[in-house]
Amino acid sequence: MASEGFTTCLWFDGQAEEAAHYYVSVFKNSSIGRIGRYTEAGPGPAGSVIAVDFVANGHKFIALNGGPQYTFNEAISFQIYCDGQEEVDYYWNKLTEGGGEPGPCGWLKDRYGVSWQIIPDGLIDMIGDPDPEKAARTTRAMLSMGKLDIAALEKAYAGE
Repeated sequence: MASEGFTTCLWFDGQAEEAAHYYVSVFKNSSIGRIGRYTEAGPGPAGSVIAVDFVANGHKFIALNGGPQYTFNEAISFQIYCDGQEEVDYYWNKLTEGGGEPGPCGWLKDRYGVSWQIIPDGLIDMIGDPDPEKAARTTRAMLSMGKLDIAALEKAYAGE
């Protein structure tokens, strides 16, 4: 069997198809692929969705209707690196709408409980700067935020 890289499997309790369509609507370079349905052999009702292959932002996923046994938590998250405040705002707003939950330091949970980190380009360099004062100021500013504000982060970095 040839390797095609990684596919991330997301476990849902009956919302796999809905979630796949939602993620495809949020991200560019996205599409729905194969939709697998149960047959009379079960274990789900014949014709109901078992899994949906989809691509979101060029990354391969499968949404699986696995049942209520497992739920998402912050131990796994997806990082979205953003080019500018407009993109930060877009992803923050799209992923928190409809029941998502804003979190601290650029983290959020979407309506399905999947955790995301919305990260502006340059943040990692600022908080990892070899100048400990610049790094500390930027880190303190980031820790005080929910959605990250690039202008405020840059001011903290500059010492303003």
